Amino acid sequence: MSAVDWVTLAAALVGAGLFGGLIAGLFGVGGGTVMVPALFYAFELLGVGGQSNLHVAIGSSLLTIVATSWRSLSAHRAHGAVDETVLRTWTPWVAGGALVGAAIAGMVPMSGLGWIYGGCLLVVAIQMGLTPEGWRLAGDLPTGWGRRGVAGLVGGLSAMMGIGGGSLGGMTMTLCGRPIHQAVATASGFGFAIGLAATLGFVVFGWDAPGRPPLSLGYVNVPAAIVLGLLTTAVAPLGARLAHTLDRTTLRRAFALYLAVAAAAVLFKAI
Repeated sequence: MSAVDWVTLAAALVGAGLFGGLIAGLFGVGGGTVMVPALFYAFELLGVGGQSNLHVAIGSSLLTIVATSWRSLSAHRAHGAVDETVLRTWTPWVAGGALVGAAIAGMVPMSGLGWIYGGCLLVVAIQMGLTPEGWRLAGDLPTGWGRRGVAGLVGGLSAMMGIGGGSLGGMTMTLCGRPIHQAVATASGFGFAIGLAATLGFVVFGWDAPGRPPLSLGYVNVPAAIVLGLLTTAVAPLGARLAHTLDRTTLRRAFALYLAVAAAAVLFKAI
């Protein structure tokens, strides 16, 4: 890469980090819905990788989620919006699912991973944007084996998408009758478990993969993760405070619109 390429990549990382941190705190999504498309298109534009670009974008995003989700969760706790029982009982299964998701991602080609990423985001966007507020599939969250299965699925799909569990975890909680603010706040806490488990998986399963950007450990690009992690961690509390100034309808519609745009961008490239 030339000096101009490095400067261009650094500018893209700074922009993605600032916006990603705001989105992480506002919607509890770990910023992955911003960072994954931004990194993927930056790598593609600069021609620094190859068929592993999307994998590396997702793996790098997951590493940043470890720090960002913790800051976001702390800010939401200050508002008393986190259901600590759900967080405690769901987290082990979410983490286990994240490890399985990382393993699957390591075996799926870039086009297939793009379909998984874009398709899941589009489902969440449709649910958040088109279903009436208060519409639910169940009266409360599942327990027992139902909880284990749903939590594992949330962790696995989130790992394959490079997000912190806020999108899928938040959707699950709202479909089970939880208020949107509580869903966003609680699901933001899943990100730490997902990020830690899935990052390890992306490093291991991508260790010898060809076509990776420079300075990558497996499917994790170290410079991208450091820059994005520092910026998103600093900005996430601002987004969390903003979330509590919006009414629920506005929050749902803004969340849905953003997710639909991010999904379309990745699906377009996958096609």
